[in-house]
Amino acid sequence: MSDNNVRRIREALMMSKAELARKSGLSTLTIDRVEAGKACRLDTKRKILHALGLKVSDRDRVFGAPAPEGLLPIGSGGDPLGSV
Repeated sequence: MSDNNVRRIREALMMSKAELARKSGLSTLTIDRVEAGKACRLDTKRKILHALGLKVSDRDRVFGAPAPEGLLPIGSGGDPLGSV
């Protein structure tokens, strides 16, 4: 899990969780999970960014910078040998 600014930005825009879910085409459960810092697909991040009126280039500001390739936790899916 990682921290992100989705909830902070959504609330600054005075947008409800249900409204963000509707605008993004995602479920409120997915929005809950993302706001809690759980991992999500790139397409989910893109939909949330657009629903918040942001650009894909804002992704690091909203979701945090990605971990450098060599620093991914073992078994995170980023290390092809993590399951060995």
